Amino acid sequence: MDVGSGRLYLAVAVGGFRRYATYRVATAAGVFTNTVFGVILVYTYLALWDQKPHLGGYDQAQAVTYVWLGQCLYATLAIQGGGAEKDLMDRIRTGEIAVDLYRPADLQLWWLAGDMGRALFQMVGRGVVPFLFGAVFFPMALPTDVTPWAAFVVTLLLAAVVSFAIRYLAALSVFWLLDGMGVNQALMITGIFFSGMVLPLNAFPGVFGEVVRALPWAAQIQMPADVLMGETSPLGAFAFQAVWAVVLLAAGRIVQSAATRRVVVQGG
Repeated sequence: MDVGSGRLYLAVAVGGFRRYATYRVATAAGVFTNTVFGVILVYTYLALWDQKPHLGGYDQAQAVTYVWLGQCLYATLAIQGGGAEKDLMDRIRTGEIAVDLYRPADLQLWWLAGDMGRALFQMVGRGVVPFLFGAVFFPMALPTDVTPWAAFVVTLLLAAVVSFAIRYLAALSVFWLLDGMGVNQALMITGIFFSGMVLPLNAFPGVFGEVVRALPWAAQIQMPADVLMGETSPLGAFAFQAVWAVVLLAAGRIVQSAATRRVVVQGG
């Protein structure tokens, strides 16, 4: 990628950030909603951890930290969907994707850049306040050294790429399905459950637990949480996330190529 291309995708990312920054009322409502749900989940977790101490290897403070981190990352990583894939699905359905294909830019990188801008705004605008609220009013297991925080930032970046790659693949399916409603529902269910949004993946027992922790959704909340709380090696987490990012982005390239040929065959 040359300097000119880098500036282009940076401009796209800035555009994504600014676009979501205009929805101030929706952002405020999201902050309130995430905070309320965080409080509900915290007390649910505390009751559960009273009955099952050290469930998933976490103590109560770690469980509380996990809750507020999930609320912080819920919109940032579009756990339930609603990121770039929604617009991409609409453009495929209406045929406007043809305009995107004529741009002098890589389709996948264009949408990735825009989604990174969206994710950054959602983190700053919607995620930070609930997390700080949790840190003020509940006991949380937060590191005092800068190194875990630096590693945590890296996991967030990788988590955002993995999240985009999953949703990009799902969006491309609309080239064949011609409608994204069912895909969006699937994204919502898999995102909430397999990311560990409802319950830490470490709490799932046996073979099932091993399977869900090996899936790409584990890169979104479980890995950042474990790195922040010192429950896993940062290098191991980076490797896990990076491998899934490369695999999913490569799969997206393959499907994108097939979809592009389909547009040409259809005369789009």
